[in-house]
Amino acid sequence: MADKPKVAFYWCASCGGCEEAVVDLAEDILKVVEAVDIALWPVALDFKLKDVQAWEPGEVTVAFINGAVRLSEQEKWVKLLREKCPLVVAFGSCSHLGGIPGLANDKTRQQILANKYLRAPTVDNPNGTLPQPETEIDGYELELPVFYKRANALDQVIDVDYYLPGCAPPPDLIMGAVQAILKGELPPKGSVLAPEKSLCDSCPRKDSKPDKLSIEKFKRLATSIPDPEECFLAQGYLCMGPATRSGCGERCINGNMPCRGCFGPPPGTLDQGAKMLSTICSVGEAETAEAAAAYADSLDDPLGTFYRFSLPVSVLGHSRRKEE
Repeated sequence: MADKPKVAFYWCASCGGCEEAVVDLAEDILKVVEAVDIALWPVALDFKLKDVQAWEPGEVTVAFINGAVRLSEQEKWVKLLREKCPLVVAFGSCSHLGGIPGLANDKTRQQILANKYLRAPTVDNPNGTLPQPETEIDGYELELPVFYKRANALDQVIDVDYYLPGCAPPPDLIMGAVQAILKGELPPKGSVLAPEKSLCDSCPRKDSKPDKLSIEKFKRLATSIPDPEECFLAQGYLCMGPATRSGCGERCINGNMPCRGCFGPPPGTLDQGAKMLSTICSVGEAETAEAAAAYADSLDDPLGTFYRFSLPVSVLGHSRRKEE
């Protein structure tokens, strides 16, 4: 009997939700275990760097890597996995686009460290000590990973074969990707393993969206409750559906929450945030400069809204890279 294909899972800068998504396969995870051997999954089993270094190139078929790359240790691991595995899948929003960790790219490394270790209300650090890559204590040299200037999407660090989007990727897409790999039925390299239409095309509320939208100001979920049947944009709630790829199963919509944009842009979209900004500019209802200013002011945190998941790969993100 031929050996089963081996797969690897690795976790960089992320919340761990992608690891939970694997568990969310429920009984289908047994089908995966029957079909493959898990060669690396640090969140669940005890593997060491030396174990991966000992692999022969091609010994492990595919590495599913989630999370942005922010630390030197993470860069070392993903480059090693790229060297060893014929296929690398960017697994989830953070590896696909930079994700929530990528929002920190709006701040400098010094600002982040100061906020965390010097200015946070709960910090007790009278000497102003900051983490150092190398420290000597009692004759021992201790090392910490280097905290890079910015968080990067996975393909900004290594070559990526496929992208499995979502925060976190839904179980059906995960299972579909695994089956496609096992059957050798993968699309062209570089493909996003999800539908190509926008979320608005699959939204269960699409029939309630008027032909011409008109918004005077945006409402906030913290202070009002949306109608569970009507298009969010038609009600004045910011929904990223027009600038987001479908395939998530409309989980947020079905929970009466607007789309946040975690699946990234649909095909042909250069910049997800810019596309959404164009959308809301075209539907804003303002006859005067004052009304236009009030319309803009009603949208809280534009950067965190339009680029919640995609800042590192955006036009803005590339501009920051050139400055560093």
